[in-house]
Amino acid sequence: MSSSIKPLILHAHGTGPNPYKVAIVLESLNLPYEVKLWQFGTDPKNGVKGTTFLAINENGRVPALEDPNTGVVSWESLAVINYILRVYDKQGKLGPGPSEQEHVDFDKWTALLVSTVGPMMGQVNWFKHYHPTKNEDAIRRYEEETLKYYGVVEGQLKKSTSGFILPKGFTAVDAHFYPWIYQHDFAGLSLDKYPALAQWFEKVKSLPAVKNAYAAVQNGQKL
Repeated sequence: MSSSIKPLILHAHGTGPNPYKVAIVLESLNLPYEVKLWQFGTDPKNGVKGTTFLAINENGRVPALEDPNTGVVSWESLAVINYILRVYDKQGKLGPGPSEQEHVDFDKWTALLVSTVGPMMGQVNWFKHYHPTKNEDAIRRYEEETLKYYGVVEGQLKKSTSGFILPKGFTAVDAHFYPWIYQHDFAGLSLDKYPALAQWFEKVKSLPAVKNAYAAVQNGQKL
């Protein structure tokens, strides 16, 4: 990637999965970027619900991405990653293959993550770790839903010839999924019944871009 590109600014915090998705894509494309770490709360200087950050993302959540090369500001991980792919992945390294079926497959697996796997795991984590009162019915409900989708991804990985979610190889789809599956231990969910998913997890975990992304976010600039 050209050294003339100014570093993109990734707004993040170190605890949630979604900023890591974006960092993985940036690392995989060798794009220069800086990480700014925000805090939860309403502090006007460093809180995601404070006035400074709300001027970047009126929804008050990370990730957000500022691109000084284009002046574009994006937020919501799906929109951020799609922006990066459109502008900086002209060769389609992380995007879908050329056929319409490959485009649809890319979109449907991304949609599955952002509409089901991520939200279900988020609810498991909420009710296990943050909800003020114990709610076993909610925990059971969201665990069952999450594991159901683990099974769906397991089936896809068994069919894939690449060891990644799509036959093409590692793509932004894997970048979307990995930070959420990474949280399976925190959620108290085992991968023992999903050997293909467990193997995929270890394979993605070993990628230099993934290791670098986690280090970059965790060592970002604290505001």
